[in-house]
Amino acid sequence: MNSLKNHVQLIGNVGQEPTITNLESGKKVARFSIATNEYYKYDKGEKQTDTNWHTVVAWGKTAEIIEKFVDKGKEVGVTGKLKSRSYEDKDGVKRFVTEIEANEILLLGN
Repeated sequence: MNSLKNHVQLIGNVGQEPTITNLESGKKVARFSIATNEYYKYDKGEKQTDTNWHTVVAWGKTAEIIEKFVDKGKEVGVTGKLKSRSYEDKDGVKRFVTEIEANEILLLGN
C-alpha cells in the first residue's frame, strides 16, 4: 500500500526532444514534457479535447533509455512520483514547479 501514496502513471506524447544533462558524477538526467488528452462532449454533442502538459524528469538508466529511444511526438508511458520544488529565476522571483520523477518508461506506438 505504501507504493500508492505518491504514484503517477501517464500515457502521452512527447512534446519536444528530451534534454539530456551529463552530471560531473557521470550520471545522466533527462527532462522532457508529455501531453495527455481527455475527450468529452458539450451539451450539444460537440466533441472537445482537453490537453494537459506534464514535465518529466528521469535519472540514471532511465535517462539513458530516454536519450537513445525517445523523440518528439513519440507515445510513451511513464510511471513515477510527483516532486515539487522551488527556485529563484534570474530576476529573483521565486518559482514553484511540480514534476514527475520517472522511475520507469514504456515505449509505445511505432
